[in-house]
Amino acid sequence: MDLTQDELKAETTRVLTGDDPNRPKNIVKFSFKDECFKLDPPGLADHMAVHYVLDGCSLHINSKEYKAQKQMEDRKIEAEEQQRKALDEGASNSANITMCKEKSKNQFNFSDRATQTINNPLKTLFVGTEPPPVAQYSASVSQSQIYDRYVSELMVANMEHAESGVELSHTGKDEEGDDDDDRSKSENDEDLGVNSENMVKSLKIVERLLNQNSQDEMYQDFKYWEDDSDQYRPGEGSLLPLWRFVYERTRRKQVTSLCWNPRNADLFAVGYGSYNFLQQGSGLVCCFSLKNTSFPEYIFPTESGVLSLDFNPEHPSLLAVGCYDGNVHVYDVASTSTKPIYSSTISTGRHNDPVWQVHWEKEELGNVSFYSISSDGNVFNWSMSKNELKMDPVIQLKFVPSEKNGSEEMAITGLASGCCFDFNRKHDHLFLVGTEEGNIYKCSKSYSGQYLQTYSGHHMAVYAVQWNSFDDDIFISCSADWTVKVGYCCPYLFSSVQPPVITYSHAVLNIT
Repeated sequence: MDLTQDELKAETTRVLTGDDPNRPKNIVKFSFKDECFKLDPPGLADHMAVHYVLDGCSLHINSKEYKAQKQMEDRKIEAEEQQRKALDEGASNSANITMCKEKSKNQFNFSDRATQTINNPLKTLFVGTEPPPVAQYSASVSQSQIYDRYVSELMVANMEHAESGVELSHTGKDEEGDDDDDRSKSENDEDLGVNSENMVKSLKIVERLLNQNSQDEMYQDFKYWEDDSDQYRPGEGSLLPLWRFVYERTRRKQVTSLCWNPRNADLFAVGYGSYNFLQQGSGLVCCFSLKNTSFPEYIFPTESGVLSLDFNPEHPSLLAVGCYDGNVHVYDVASTSTKPIYSSTISTGRHNDPVWQVHWEKEELGNVSFYSISSDGNVFNWSMSKNELKMDPVIQLKFVPSEKNGSEEMAITGLASGCCFDFNRKHDHLFLVGTEEGNIYKCSKSYSGQYLQTYSGHHMAVYAVQWNSFDDDIFISCSADWTVKVGYCCPYLFSSVQPPVITYSHAVLNIT
């Protein structure tokens, strides 16, 4: 081209952009939301050009492919070493040795001798290996193959039981036709079938997996659900029902007690009985788990209705149960048997009225024991020996009439009906007892002659009493008179009536 002097001096600017000039910019798509055609905006991903792609793979160091590749690399290194030794020694046959090819320079981390700049090291290192072999496998399973597999496993089981003299068989009848042999063989078949321990364990795991997969939304709500509307309702919360634990044998029975396991946070025991004292029947203890909400993990039937439960904090598999007929039982949840390992009897001693609460004591010098309280006015300590439960009376709850009653009522003496008790966290020998008369007594295990203090804050039966977890001199109680009261226990006062400090009525507590 022939350009003039002015055209040669003129400067022309060019702007480099990331847009692809070959891509159309007027693409229109139909929007179902707005029910019209809209212009599709250009995206950055559409203008991206890929220049280099490398798919990496890795091998396990214990695999056959890795060992084969390692041997190949070792042989290659040995050949290079031999070549270097042959060149240094000036061997005559060095001309026959093929020289190792020079390694190619890395184009991403290469600097010429003339440059004096420092190359930054790579942040990530990749190792390229040979991909593992891939093979496709397909097969069909027939009834004959299943039978052959079963027979082969049966032969292996017979070899394992050969030392004990027990022979297993996959047929229902013996050739001789002996009934005893048929019965033993059928039992052995059951051991290898559905009733075997391995099969029961496998079915239990599969059942848990199916329930957790079908109830995945409930488990997510159980862990992470939060109601955003709670911030607009100060002092109030929301209740989200998740599961309903139902068992067929618990119909027409009332839930009388509940206790969580101290070690397994997902396991809890539920006691079933009846509060209708004119229609009493058998009881039931069911241990449910949040990992399988469709069926109880353990079931323990009792002859009488269950009224109280408590897990041992140091031995979580031990469960103490108090019944309506006055008996106490100890079950081992880890055992496969549904019978109690310890039970109270008439010879060893028992309560004469319903047992309203049981509580485990801290283990001292290997002595595992628990306490129980009943309406017969007795607090017993039960220690587990090798063969039986040993009963030791702790205190008899004597009825103390109030000053408002007349002289005739004061002359009548008897035993108070105990409903609940709780031991002090700091002083193990001190405990509170709530009675049906509405009185709360402070007692001591080392002094059973009389009460240390008497609290008359309620005028009806006290259903629950508990010490404060932070202050050992404060306790709380709830009664049938629709009140929840907080009382103060003076540690240096052992007489007169101590009224409650703060009183809350009904069930809602608004503390400011």
